[in-house]
Amino acid sequence: MSDNAIAVSNLTYRHRPDSPPALIDIDLHLPRGSRAIVVGANGAGKSTLLQILAGKRLVSTQGTDIRIKGCDVFRDSPPGVTFLGTEWAMNPVVRGDIVVSAFLDSLGGYRHKKRRDRLLDILDIDLDWHMHAISDGERRRVQLCFGLMTPWDVLLLDEVTVDLDVLVRDDLLTFLKDDSETRGATILYATHIFDGLNEFPTHIAHMRLGSLLTAPASWPINDGSALISQFSSATPLYRVALEWLKEDRDHRKQLEDQGRKTRGARRNETIPSDSEIFYKKYDYSH
Repeated sequence: MSDNAIAVSNLTYRHRPDSPPALIDIDLHLPRGSRAIVVGANGAGKSTLLQILAGKRLVSTQGTDIRIKGCDVFRDSPPGVTFLGTEWAMNPVVRGDIVVSAFLDSLGGYRHKKRRDRLLDILDIDLDWHMHAISDGERRRVQLCFGLMTPWDVLLLDEVTVDLDVLVRDDLLTFLKDDSETRGATILYATHIFDGLNEFPTHIAHMRLGSLLTAPASWPINDGSALISQFSSATPLYRVALEWLKEDRDHRKQLEDQGRKTRGARRNETIPSDSEIFYKKYDYSH
């Protein structure tokens, strides 16, 4: 495991003891300096996996081994790990009336001025913004600046580029790729936005309903790739993700035919619901 920045073996996780597993027998190994994209539908377990790797969710360690930089994430928390998720922007603390320059300094920005200033330019941040008076997208930019201005060895990203415009997102991904290549740092990135990502990853992985269907496979696809049996070497990442997500949807529909709770419209119901009866009774629009 010493050659891997991230190493997970035999990970099964339940949100509650009586609930079905959110993650099922996950084995994931990423070499140092790699950049892996995790593809999967909503509910596939991507966020849960990243939160566990970040030490934000405790798991039973019996038979499970979860290491970052060779350190057990629960018993010997490794330094140099940064996790950035979507929940940050909703925290009331970061929605207070504080000026961005003071906010970044309070988080140690003065210690990393060169990286901070480069990120301020990339993310197009106004240091005079007040955190309570800016948009969610602008607040997301501040989050990324504070999270990335300290050099990291392992970066765990959970959908944090969703609020960015296409230009800022492209500049940020270029920065992350250069940073990874220059310092040999590792990135594990869960996203639903695949435009402009084709040149970014060194590996891609596929999760479905808590299982890792395709362990991180090398990207781009080449003759020795685990993906070559399904895709050609010319297939772009967007097309790979689209095919995988279609397969996920078809698989879920098969499970629904076998008794799994269905999604979508309930066309076979002949008895109206209680709410429908109530609202029809007091519907004066006609």
